[in-house]
Amino acid sequence: METLITSSPLEAAAILNEGKTVAFPTETVYGLGAAIDSPEALAEVFRAKGRPGDNPLIVHIGTPEELPRVASKLSPEAGLLVTRFFPGPLTLVLPKSSEVPYAVTAGLDTVGVRCPAHPAAHEFLKCCHSPVAAPSANRSGRPSATSWEAVHNDLDGKIAAILRGNTSRIGLESTIVDCTGPRPLMLRAGAVTLEELQAIIPSITPAGETQKNEAPKSPGLKYPHYAPRARVVTHERGESPAAIPSASAWIGLGTPPVGIALAKLCTTHEEYARELFSFFRHCDREAIQTIYCELPPEKGLGWAIRDRLNRAAGNH
Repeated sequence: METLITSSPLEAAAILNEGKTVAFPTETVYGLGAAIDSPEALAEVFRAKGRPGDNPLIVHIGTPEELPRVASKLSPEAGLLVTRFFPGPLTLVLPKSSEVPYAVTAGLDTVGVRCPAHPAAHEFLKCCHSPVAAPSANRSGRPSATSWEAVHNDLDGKIAAILRGNTSRIGLESTIVDCTGPRPLMLRAGAVTLEELQAIIPSITPAGETQKNEAPKSPGLKYPHYAPRARVVTHERGESPAAIPSASAWIGLGTPPVGIALAKLCTTHEEYARELFSFFRHCDREAIQTIYCELPPEKGLGWAIRDRLNRAAGNH
């Protein structure tokens, strides 16, 4: 299969409407899309990524007005979150409509729904005849793709097309909130922070280990994620690794340890989030064997960065 690279949302949508797979940019990371009414394309998403079939996909819509197509019910709390954060980097888990096949939800009666804020994604989704199921556009378990070049490196020849856009502005996958229970639960941290969610609905809390060990209602909860080929080692700020082996790298907000071959000093949490996955991929190209990652403070966007680092290190 030859993978077409295009800058036209209309051309990309036409390819998806033919029952093929298309990678497209969003403000979080690039997604690998298939129409939810195309069983062949949905199966191709799992094959291209090497993704387990029991890992649900997020459905992307072009406008909040499309929600009734994919969700059978919207709770008052979910309605408040839609009003505040759609379009944006937030996914809501809702009761699925009959239009959403179980191949998308891994057999669950719930579906994750997101309305991206990226202009190219909006134009692309607007031209698609069906809502679009899309996990991140990378090989499963690897760092998510934040540029079209990273998508090409992972999936060239495995998907029909890539909608070329700029590097993702945020760099981490969307925040996920489950709105199907008695109170909303944050299943995955992201750019919409817990503090921002609680400003709208004070009762929102992060999911505990009990919920995390149930059948996952969203991606990113069950299988290893975000890992480069190098070994990832996390440390708190102010701590220094005892001994730095050769071919080691470091990323963080503080001062790199002495002896590091490749370092990425970030000045803000936003820069850390935006650069993390591309830095992991850069380390792989440079044959780095160990990446030391400084854990940011447990607040705001720091929660999301810590989550990705701990999962990459195998600490979850």
